[in-house]
Amino acid sequence: MTQTDHLPAHLAFIGFGEAAEAFATGWGADIAARISAWDVKLTDSDAGALPRARAARTGVRLAPGRAEALAGAGAVFCLVTADRATEAAEQSAADLPRGAFWFDGNSCSPGAKRRSAELIEGAGGRYVDVAIMSPVYPKMHRTPLLIAGPHAAAAAPVLAALGMEAAVAGDAVGAASAIKMVRSVMVKGMEALTAECLLAARRAGVEDRVLASLQASAPGLRWEQQAAYNLERMMVHGRRRAAEMREVAATLAELGLPNGLAAATADWQQRIGDMDLPADEEGFAARADAVLKRL
Repeated sequence: MTQTDHLPAHLAFIGFGEAAEAFATGWGADIAARISAWDVKLTDSDAGALPRARAARTGVRLAPGRAEALAGAGAVFCLVTADRATEAAEQSAADLPRGAFWFDGNSCSPGAKRRSAELIEGAGGRYVDVAIMSPVYPKMHRTPLLIAGPHAAAAAPVLAALGMEAAVAGDAVGAASAIKMVRSVMVKGMEALTAECLLAARRAGVEDRVLASLQASAPGLRWEQQAAYNLERMMVHGRRRAAEMREVAATLAELGLPNGLAAATADWQQRIGDMDLPADEEGFAARADAVLKRL
């Protein structure tokens, strides 16, 4: 059996945001022609402009509804927001073809993934816990993935046929997401620390001294450039990151651990994301000033 023998004749996206567009772009036109997508934003004339633009760029067909997108799909990529993942599974279960893989790539707690798995498995689908382990650009469909669950081993050849880089993290749903959730305490927490520390430094007029001190303490990091990048991530993706960090807080609670840092990180991500600021200006100073004007 060749690798292409594992490629489903039809693929579906539930949620057609940045990650879905990146995957479809990386796959190219031949695979994009096999894809139908549905995004809840399509129910709103204004919000729907973004998924329509993504579809136009990639050649993916937007279905008139969720059921139409799922019809005949051998594999479904669920890429919504963390707070909508279980709802998406619940709303899709009745229309999911039996035996179809449900690749849940949302940044959810292991407990939330298990709840979604129950819904998909109960409808005859094959649920796969997927953790997307780095930003989807520039690697697009080759972004590193961790997958887990009882169907992970069977799903791996399907992902390989799509040119994706997936490693099996375990045979229990939640094994992949646990790794991502715990890692996000550090990754997204550092973004929030950057915001709280260096926005305060700039407002106090001491950011040069603070940055110099940080650079001397950890010379291997390019602190000012990293600060600019971290703010850009929060400005552009803060709402989505906040939803993820609430799932991180839930993960820590599931583990019986305090989660104050995760909750505070969610607050900072939400606060900056809700500003709807463009990140067009280059450099930390310009981005910091834009944020500080709104605080």
